Amino acid sequence: MPVEENNSPVQCHAPPSYLWFKSALDWYLALLALVAAAPLLLILAWLVRRDGHPALFRQIRAGRNGRPFSLLKFRTMRVDADPFGDSPQSGDDPRITPVGRWLRETSLDELPQLINVVRGEMSLVGPRPLYLQQMAEWNARQRRRLLVKPGLTGFAQMRGRASLTLEKKLEWDVRYVESISLWTDLSIIWQTVRGILRRGDIYEVRYSQRHERRSARDAGRPS
Repeated sequence: MPVEENNSPVQCHAPPSYLWFKSALDWYLALLALVAAAPLLLILAWLVRRDGHPALFRQIRAGRNGRPFSLLKFRTMRVDADPFGDSPQSGDDPRITPVGRWLRETSLDELPQLINVVRGEMSLVGPRPLYLQQMAEWNARQRRRLLVKPGLTGFAQMRGRASLTLEKKLEWDVRYVESISLWTDLSIIWQTVRGILRRGDIYEVRYSQRHERRSARDAGRPS
């Protein structure tokens, strides 16, 4: 289904009871997953540290209602790489470590975000958390993505992931807010698992409709 520009108001129709249930279920499932995956997490942390890098990458992102929180990931890029630089276009990007390439292509680098879910900062399903400074660039409709907690996966991850432009990602995010439900969340999780197994759409194709790379936007020049 194509994504077209939509300026209509966004409403979150999910009742408060479902949002409470969703948060409780997130906490329970994330805690179970952390316990079950503890040996794997330790092995992955050791592999990253063996390359001479800190195991975890921390970055402040925008949570529900724009509240900042510290996002956790396994480090996949060199410590001297700009944390706000352009997203890699391929696994051959020299900023990506050998272990980091494998972590990115299997999506295992996102596993530490289960801790963010247990903390109540994230959900298993929701819009991916973006940079705080990006909020100033969104229009009123796009900012409605902040009505719900950010998630490990969401509509944008199902519909193209890194192959989507920023505008398309934001539109899928607000569509999630409009259609949030248990069935929607289960469908997203199932399709996300299928997508991870295919290992597709991992590297960015184009940042936005106007700019090929984020750095071009920051420099105030078209690309």
